[in-house]
This record gives sequence, structure tokens and C-alpha cells, in this order.
Amino acid sequence: MKIKLPAVAMLAMIVSGPARAATLSDAETTFLDQLVTASAVLEQRCDGYEVDGAGSVQLGARLLGSPDAAMAMIDAFSAAIKVRDGESYDPGKFRSEVSEAASKTFRRVRAHLIDEPKGACADYGDTSVERGLLRRY
Repeated sequence: MKIKLPAVAMLAMIVSGPARAATLSDAETTFLDQLVTASAVLEQRCDGYEVDGAGSVQLGARLLGSPDAAMAMIDAFSAAIKVRDGESYDPGKFRSEVSEAASKTFRRVRAHLIDEPKGACADYGDTSVERGLLRRY
């Protein structure tokens, strides 16, 4: 059986499309890392911090180029959390590359927060405040 070249080229485009889509840009990686870090601070109940939603979107807009891009990353992170927790989620917002990267960062930051709660809470929390993701109360 002979496979024609156009069919092979089409198959290569189909297969390589998802592989390219599964890579986060440097800006996306940076913003996601910062979102996850702030989330871990809140999850570990570090005293004195709460979410700054408007600041998070502003930071994301600066890094990603628009508020819509920031919200899309926030929604993808939210979907990843829901998938991990077994909750219903919007499949259109789920991105496996976001879920994988967020899991790695969360495990690393959470381990540090557990090992060194006071110092790590202050370090990660204050850094998240400076970036605009969290605020002090």
C-alpha cells in the first residue's frame, strides 16, 4: 500500500498541532508560576494575606498583553484545580500544559511552605503582594 505525500503531510500537520499548542510561552509560564505561588500561600493559610483579583488581572495583562489573556490563564488554572479535585469544569478552558506546570510549581512551593512555614509564608506572601496578586489585611 502506497501512502501519498499529501496524506503524510496532512497527518504530520495534525499530529504536530497539539504538540505546539501544549507549550506555554515564557510570559504564560511566569504568570502561571506567580498565580500558583499566591494560591499556595492562601491554601496554606498564611496569616495576613488575601487575594487581590484586580491586581492579578492587571499583572496578567502586563505580562500577557491583555486582560482577556490574563483571564484566560486564570480560567485555565481554575479548570486545572477543578479537574484535580474531581469537580465539574468547562473543558474549553482546560489546558493540560497549564495543569502540568501548575502541579509542579504547587508541589514545590507547598513543600517549602510546609517545611519552613513562617519564613516561606513571609517570602512568598510578600512577593505576591509586591506583584499585586495578594494584599495584606
